[in-house]
Amino acid sequence: MKLFINGRFLSQNLTGVQRYAAEMVKAIDALLVSDQLPASLRQAEWELLVPSNTSETLRLDRIKIRKIGRLTGHAWDQIDLARAAAPGRLISLANSGPVFHRDHVIVIHDAQVFRRPDFFSWRYLAVHRTMDRLLARRATVATVSAFSRKELAAMLGLAEADIPIFPNSAEHFAATTPDVKILARLGVQPRKYFLFVGSRTKNKNLAVAIDAARLLGRGDIPLVIVGGDNSRVFQDNLGETDSSLLLAGRLTDSEIAALYADALAFVFPSLYEGFGVPPLEAMIFGCPVIASTADAVVETCGDAAAYFRASDTQALKQLMIERLAVGAISNEERRMQQHRLALYSWQNSARALLDFLAQPRA
Repeated sequence: MKLFINGRFLSQNLTGVQRYAAEMVKAIDALLVSDQLPASLRQAEWELLVPSNTSETLRLDRIKIRKIGRLTGHAWDQIDLARAAAPGRLISLANSGPVFHRDHVIVIHDAQVFRRPDFFSWRYLAVHRTMDRLLARRATVATVSAFSRKELAAMLGLAEADIPIFPNSAEHFAATTPDVKILARLGVQPRKYFLFVGSRTKNKNLAVAIDAARLLGRGDIPLVIVGGDNSRVFQDNLGETDSSLLLAGRLTDSEIAALYADALAFVFPSLYEGFGVPPLEAMIFGCPVIASTADAVVETCGDAAAYFRASDTQALKQLMIERLAVGAISNEERRMQQHRLALYSWQNSARALLDFLAQPRA
């Protein structure tokens, strides 16, 4: 048996989807090394197929990495990858893959292109809606949460029972050593700031967090904003001199870990998620989480977060006030966080994928 993994994610900018793919591949490789495999997969050959322009790599022991083709982007998926992976089964972990491969398992992380078209350009919508619909007819669609399974089933005309779930995790942050020097570089004190970490995409809903911080009016307790292009945050003339906001820009994982560890709370106002990894990252470092009631976020965080409606700036401000009054995380809050974290691991997700691949096919 030949098993191929779509490695185009290694040629893309790192976001949550690309990190998921990388961590899943590493976890699969670790299971191969330890020989923790279903019997039907023990003689399988594994290859990670990547575009020729890929500069990033992974340290793998059992999965071979092979550069193929001359194309890039979707063209590489549909032509070069489809041809190279034709002799075996293909696993795509990052939302896209060849639509005409005969034996293909693809992880589609959410149904945003169908549910929230206002987040995307018409061209992006046309490409990804068409691709998802074709993949739903030609491949086995998997996803990362019960919420996304329900959404994809409804949008793609699939039965929920036919969509396996291989969840996300935040364990990659557990091995990260916090770089505490970032607090001094930013000029903030422990337990004297709120934290937002995320991209500038519309679903992250940063504007609500900014408005809540301004309404809070505590220049001594700023909202530290990590990630993306700072200039876009202030496109509505909010101004970089606002003392309630502190723009940190792009930071390393070690720097983000330090900010998680010493924040009053992590603020996650997302409008729509397929899973919601950043709150779990915050929980690893014992950071209280204030999150929106987006369905997948509630599924992920359970009782280990304080919630507000994503459109309710006043409710977010009130939760920030309450966190200021409570102060450091309590033992009970920490216990609830650890319970949620224990539910998600890359090894368990990789094992679930291997078990699925080992099942007899109709």
